Amino acid sequence: MLSHIKIVLVETTHPGNIGAVARAMKNMSMTRLALVNPKIFPSNEATARASGADDLLTAATVYPTLQEAIADCHIIIGTSARRRTISWPELNPKQCAQTAVIDHPHQQTAIIFGRENSGLKNHELDLCHYLLHIPCNEDYSSLNIAAAVQVVCYELFAATEREEDVKIGDKGECPLATAAQMESFYQHLHEALMDIGFMQSGQSQSIMRRLRRIYNRIQLDTKELDILRGILRMSQDHQHKD
Repeated sequence: MLSHIKIVLVETTHPGNIGAVARAMKNMSMTRLALVNPKIFPSNEATARASGADDLLTAATVYPTLQEAIADCHIIIGTSARRRTISWPELNPKQCAQTAVIDHPHQQTAIIFGRENSGLKNHELDLCHYLLHIPCNEDYSSLNIAAAVQVVCYELFAATEREEDVKIGDKGECPLATAAQMESFYQHLHEALMDIGFMQSGQSQSIMRRLRRIYNRIQLDTKELDILRGILRMSQDHQHKD
């Protein structure tokens, strides 16, 4: 039921936290764990803290980069304990479950949890469609990573009891673009905007960040992506002919 959702941990420092996350996931029937450049893994401490969820640790996939961990995913949700100066569409845990389980039940989904002390960096949030924020005591808002995963996984598990057929749109007949396909599109978009003189190299970072937010909000499917890339190719060809 929840096999299309993977929990992604980025640069986890303490191996015990990885084990505790595996335990929290197994409590809620979640099986897919991805680890991005963990400091120590595998680890006896992780196994001990997993308390019987050893199978999730054994099946966990380790990736050198976040981009590789989410390359096959269509919906990317990044967690953050604080609000950001540049806004992303924001979800609470229940809304996250609605999005991942009910609205997009057949789309590969990644829910990303950042470093214990510093969370996710801005360039990592640039890869996300949504920002996930867990409301809690404003005077003490720092959640242990395993506790945060437990809250989110509970809502995902609870949402399976209210899953219903999507009654609008094409019901996912045309799949959403994966993270890898979107990264290729962003590289192409950057090249095309430079070719036609829309932006200079000094402007590219801020402009591309805002363009990422626009397209991530839309959530392009593969047909739409093909159309946009066709437009980019024709724009570049026309520029080169001139």
